[in-house]
Amino acid sequence: MKPINVGLLGIGTVGGGTFTVLRRNAEEIARRAGRPIRITVVADKNLDLARQMTEDRGQRTEEVRLTDDAFSVVADPEVDIVIELIGGYGVAKELVLKAIANGKHVVTANKALLATHGNEIFKAAQDKGVMVAFEAAVAGGIPIIKALREGLSANRIQWIAGIINGTTNFILSEMRDKGLSFDAVLKEAQRLGYAEADPTFDIEGVDAAHKITILSALAFGIPMQFDKAYIEGISKLDATDIRYAEQLGYRIKLLGITKRTAEGVELRVHPTLIPSKRLIANVEGAMNAVLVQGDAVGSTLYYGKGAGAEPTASAVIADLVDVTRMHTADPEHRVPHLAFQPDQLSDLPILPMDEVTTSYYLRLRVQDKPGVLADITRILADEQISIDAVIQKEPGEDEDQTDLILLTHQTREKRINAAIAKVEALPVVAGKVTRLRLEELG
Repeated sequence: MKPINVGLLGIGTVGGGTFTVLRRNAEEIARRAGRPIRITVVADKNLDLARQMTEDRGQRTEEVRLTDDAFSVVADPEVDIVIELIGGYGVAKELVLKAIANGKHVVTANKALLATHGNEIFKAAQDKGVMVAFEAAVAGGIPIIKALREGLSANRIQWIAGIINGTTNFILSEMRDKGLSFDAVLKEAQRLGYAEADPTFDIEGVDAAHKITILSALAFGIPMQFDKAYIEGISKLDATDIRYAEQLGYRIKLLGITKRTAEGVELRVHPTLIPSKRLIANVEGAMNAVLVQGDAVGSTLYYGKGAGAEPTASAVIADLVDVTRMHTADPEHRVPHLAFQPDQLSDLPILPMDEVTTSYYLRLRVQDKPGVLADITRILADEQISIDAVIQKEPGEDEDQTDLILLTHQTREKRINAAIAKVEALPVVAGKVTRLRLEELG
């Protein structure tokens, strides 16, 4: 059968991995897809790199055309599928939309592009009758997109909680294991290549927010709404709180969380205490894990490498196989981009963070004197906040202040914010209250 011709835009880490795996497993992939899949053209601004990447992998350059003009690839009538691995929101969006306009299917790993412009891209693809596949956009080689779009389609998804950024998970694991500060571990992560020179997107939670936006849309059949996500990173996290959490039987992870509630959908990223007995709490290093709660299946956990050349290439090529299988199928009978039929998307609102309900960890620096705890618990009671546990640390020698740690039962965020403002105004409380959210994930 005639091979499927693929144009690859970007041959960096993931592009190189895709090229390698596709050639190495060509026979196996063709057996699965029903026809050969071959990369016939590679576009990259750095032609020397493109030449090196293709030659290093046993490919003679005359068998694959190299170009620095990505727009020529999306216009090439011989290309059936375009793989977009450039990243970003600018030229990548233009290339994807032009590929779709030219009747080409698209495979992308670009979570930022989909989270911010996915609604427009999927509409264009639907109108043109082509597919946009994006398994590699979330959690690298873990097939979480396929699980939500297909494997769990019988379920009413209740919530998703995911460790979906390997850089932050590595940093938190090292802070816990070695008792080091955030800044010290970040430098080590950069030295080892886990963190970028500019790590802002990772450590401030933006990358995870892109990914949980995509998962939320798939889980609940809603449009992409990245602009409504609550985002809080780990850069201000103190090693003291990681140590106290451990003593209380919890571990702190940067979670992407989305929940269906009676009022709307929660969409949030922030450091979160999780009971250490939960499997997801024991995901360490740069690994990813996504926990999905469905009404029929219960809890399912998806674990694996969330980044890297070949793990991500695994997801890219799985999409290539899917698109190849469905290449000639009636567009009406393909799996919808966002799992639900396009005319059946819900208008469930995204809840503002003030309206989210969860439990809390509070750490206060207080004077070591009688009546302090009573003053604080009275304020919490006035805000209808129930306390689950209290720990007061012994002050050090010659100190008149100590740490007070409170765990609360579930309450609305606006109530905890009001209580914190009142607590911080007490003369017996020094400085700001440290507030972290807590999820049982039971």
